[in-house]
Amino acid sequence: MPLKLHEERLDDVVCKQLKLDTPQPDLAKWRHFVQRVIHPTHHVRIGVVGKYIELQDAYKSIYEALTHAGAANDTKVDIVRVDAESIEKAGPDIYLNGLQGILIPGGFGDRGTEGKIAATGYARTAGIPFFGICLGMQIAVIEFARNVCGLKEATSTEFDKGTPYPVISMMEEQKKIKQLGGTMRLGTWVTELKPGTKAHELYQTGTIKERHRHRYEVNEDYKDQLEAAGMVISGISPKGDLAEMIELPNHPHFVACQFHPEFLSKPNNPHPLFNGFVKAALEHHHTPEALS
Repeated sequence: MPLKLHEERLDDVVCKQLKLDTPQPDLAKWRHFVQRVIHPTHHVRIGVVGKYIELQDAYKSIYEALTHAGAANDTKVDIVRVDAESIEKAGPDIYLNGLQGILIPGGFGDRGTEGKIAATGYARTAGIPFFGICLGMQIAVIEFARNVCGLKEATSTEFDKGTPYPVISMMEEQKKIKQLGGTMRLGTWVTELKPGTKAHELYQTGTIKERHRHRYEVNEDYKDQLEAAGMVISGISPKGDLAEMIELPNHPHFVACQFHPEFLSKPNNPHPLFNGFVKAALEHHHTPEALS
């Protein structure tokens, strides 16, 4: 649309009407972006596993961020929408086989969570690039706690308040708040990234600011156990008490974050976490294993 409107000289009309003296716009980067979206060299299939899949706009910002990252990698991203409840009924193989990447987005409530956990385990054990966002990170921690740490009944207190292994729980300072709407951690928060991690490599910096919208966190009581089993907490709050990013170093690409990076992605400036995820999916697509 910006290119078409420029061809029709609408920008000149607006500037003249507002009495603005402006130079001619340089739309070269935008043309390059559009060209890569329309005529990409490569393609990958990425599954988005959620429970609002039938709603066209439910994960719109995530779909757009994947498009931005696809253009940056000269790649068409074919988004495969997967209903988490379908995985609960039939297992992950039938829905996730042949994908080059699996993404678990944010959400609330316990519907479909077991399907998301199964999809995460499928990505972890099959070596498929994985990206978890907000609830997606919590799901990744639950799956790892159950199947790697041996805490078979591990879950979030959002789903089961009586769980013997509450690896995800509400933040202590929020438990006293009675009105549900007031318990959320909202807005932009600082995260410190651990040097030598995938997160640090993708961001190319040690400190980031990202937008949050959640109530539950990784339970600090289980951090040592998770890390001893091989999970790396690659992003943490400045006070050192809240896990903001996790990853698995012995996996091609297994990264999850507690915040919402899709809100900061732009067409000509894709978010580094989405960019890294699509790049990893593209690399996975060209491995002998993925092609066999």
